Amino acid sequence: MANSRTRNATRNMMFGTLLKIYQMIVPFLMRTVMIYFMGVQYVGLNSLFTSILQVLNLAELGVGSAMVYSMYKPIAEEDTATICALMRLYKIYYRIIGCVIAVAGLLATPLIPFFVKGSIPENLDLHILYLLNLAATVFSYWLFAYKNSLLMAHQRTDVTSKISLAINTVQFLTQFLMIYVFRNYYLYLIVAIVSQITNNIITSIIVSKMYPDYYPKGKLDANTVGSINGRIKDLFIAKFGGVVLNSADTIVISAFLGLTLLAVYQNYYFVMSSVCGIMEILLTSITAGLGNSYITESKEKNYTDLKKITFMFFWLTGMCTSCFLGIFQPFMRLWVGEKFLMGFSVVVCLCVYFYLYETTRLLNVFKNAGGIWHEDRFRPLISAIVNLALNLISVNYIGIYGIVLSTIVALAVIEIPWLLQNIFTVMYDTSLFKDYFKMFVSWIIATVFSGVIIAVLTYKVTFSGWGAFAFFVVVSVLIPNIVFLLLMHKTEEFKLSISMVNRITHNKLPIIKNL
Repeated sequence: MANSRTRNATRNMMFGTLLKIYQMIVPFLMRTVMIYFMGVQYVGLNSLFTSILQVLNLAELGVGSAMVYSMYKPIAEEDTATICALMRLYKIYYRIIGCVIAVAGLLATPLIPFFVKGSIPENLDLHILYLLNLAATVFSYWLFAYKNSLLMAHQRTDVTSKISLAINTVQFLTQFLMIYVFRNYYLYLIVAIVSQITNNIITSIIVSKMYPDYYPKGKLDANTVGSINGRIKDLFIAKFGGVVLNSADTIVISAFLGLTLLAVYQNYYFVMSSVCGIMEILLTSITAGLGNSYITESKEKNYTDLKKITFMFFWLTGMCTSCFLGIFQPFMRLWVGEKFLMGFSVVVCLCVYFYLYETTRLLNVFKNAGGIWHEDRFRPLISAIVNLALNLISVNYIGIYGIVLSTIVALAVIEIPWLLQNIFTVMYDTSLFKDYFKMFVSWIIATVFSGVIIAVLTYKVTFSGWGAFAFFVVVSVLIPNIVFLLLMHKTEEFKLSISMVNRITHNKLPIIKNL
């Protein structure tokens, strides 16, 4: 069984990483094609509708996670009747969710023009575009989506990744033709709907062949249903804030500043979120191991792991932050041109946002591994309310700066302190917080120092093109690693991290081994 879990986890990580890289590169190419062949406003529309539908998807929050969690025990016990009953409940819930999203989406239709400031591309009807996007979302729930729970509960998400790779390839190639040949955004969206329907149908067929004994029938007892509903409630409250936090910025920018500025902002955000996606794979891969460790190991061992993982992740996050600071502008010049550049001060704000966001995600991994969802359930909600309120107030005075700074305030003042409080109050000895906080602050100082050096070295660079980009890449990669090595090489966490890397690589990296 242990070997099977390891094999499944490795397979899931491999195909998950492949899909994530694919979903970085191909959408980047599609975004580029849309900018050059149709115009930047179309990219803004895509971002706006994605954010609006994320808000409508609040109806689903917690259902999928709760249902999959409920399947672990009956799968281990080979309790086919309970699994079938869970599938039936899941099917009912998803049908209801699809209906709720459809009704809420239709009721929101008259409000859509208020989310767009200024003009939209000619020959487009905003309501039709919105309804096409809404249809794609609703169909994703109505057409056999509940069967995905079996793949997740059996640790076979690699199957989902393979299907997505195949369907997305056909989808993107067809959408490219719709843009390049026909210049038709409606056809672009219709292809997305057909792809979503095809994905669900193919997944359903494959799941039925893999698990022929499982189909939706039977009923669960009232206590089990009540337990599932309680878990959904806790997860909903926790995830609600995260969705609002991530979607509010896009909607506010579109409503107050227009589609063009939204598209320019999203170009930067797209690059940043792609890196976040890779880092998410790393964080997800350690969650289960941490959860097991919290149950089987001592608090001292778990605290050592906390410091070691934090040290390694902060090194990576600090390096990425420094690279964004140095590379963002030359990359954007090459990609979309000078006219779609934002000010360097906005880039600095985005770098701060990235660092705080990744710090929050790291702390969330420890929280989730420790299972302290109930204690932490109101934090995301409060943070989202503060962020949205600050967005609506500040956007009228300082524009795009208000949007980014509002999120920074929410992360720095609410998210991170609250998470640290919950983690050290429930999971560790509070006396250890001072020791951990010193490392926390030292990494912030080291990253700021690295960023300042990069800014000084690149400030007066006058040449442009690929030569300048190569120079910026070299400087942005080397400086943070040199700074971090000089400042951190004598710390206990550094030695523990080197030891861990040597174990993983079986001492096959001489540079690491000799540090």
